[in-house]
Amino acid sequence: MLYDDQNIFARIIRNELPAIKVYEDEQVLAFMDIMPQAEGHTLVIPKTPAITLLDLPPDAAAYTIQIVQKIAQAMKVALDVQGIVLMQLSGASAGQTVPHVHFHLIPSSVHELGKHALCMGDQERIKALAEKIKAEL
Repeated sequence: MLYDDQNIFARIIRNELPAIKVYEDEQVLAFMDIMPQAEGHTLVIPKTPAITLLDLPPDAAAYTIQIVQKIAQAMKVALDVQGIVLMQLSGASAGQTVPHVHFHLIPSSVHELGKHALCMGDQERIKALAEKIKAEL
């Protein structure tokens, strides 16, 4: 499968679509999930065009996971959470819905994940949570 540069995350990287950004540098972007599975649900994506983790070059994967760790630490402090679920779904059969590799950081417990509706979250609440996480970075 070829990388589709019109996927929603590629368009967010190019600022063609809005996102509530938490962190950005030349290689990685972190932003709030607009359909959060828990308050503070954040996505971390490499800017390298790659569909799955297996398509991501090792150096980009290593750098991205360093940022995942940095964001997780900020979330833990900013949101006063004890646990963070890290998910990375590679391929449609694994549940990946956007064909751009991404990491979910969900301040929660695996026991709580199925209890949250998959619907649009309160954007003002999401923005406020983003500001708390950014402040810790």
